[in-house]
Amino acid sequence: MSAVILSVFLWFFVASRGQSEIMLEAPLEFRDIPADLGIASSSAKTVKLTIRGQERFMKSINAHNIGVFVDMSKAREGEGIYHVNKEDVKLPFAISVMSIEPAAIKVKLDEMVSKSVPIRVSVIGMAEKGATVSTSVEPKNMVIRGLKSEVRQIRYIMTEDFDISDIKETVTKSLELDTSGMNVVPEVPNVMVKFTYTEKKT
Repeated sequence: MSAVILSVFLWFFVASRGQSEIMLEAPLEFRDIPADLGIASSSAKTVKLTIRGQERFMKSINAHNIGVFVDMSKAREGEGIYHVNKEDVKLPFAISVMSIEPAAIKVKLDEMVSKSVPIRVSVIGMAEKGATVSTSVEPKNMVIRGLKSEVRQIRYIMTEDFDISDIKETVTKSLELDTSGMNVVPEVPNVMVKFTYTEKKT
């Protein structure tokens, strides 16, 4: 009997040699969010993982080859608790998860809605002396889509800045819509803006 115990101990000793354990931070990826919902906030965007494996495999491990997925397929509007299990962590071969912190994430989901808002052209600079530059945009309105709590606060959407200082004739430009600071997506990213150059009559 003692020989069996000794052999088991020796097997465990040999098997555990060359093993190492590290802690690293990995980003969360929320998967299968229902099409009519979006994430308004979450208590964490990353988790701390303690992982263990053979040293030769652990040397090349980093956050880029680890996936931590949260299944949101059954999510509903409002705030809920979503657990992160060891099975939700995708790791390279021969590496296992020892612990996850935090193991539960508080996530708030909001309804996704669409809304049509007017477009405003962002002009910088000044027309040359003795001239004016007026603008017209096509289309005049744009449908944006995003979280209901954010979309309802947006009254218009701006184009990127355009400097009219060097305009000497009427031109039409494709300008990108500026959604910086907004968690919304426009129906199309660009609009056509006509800059009409007019010399003042003397």
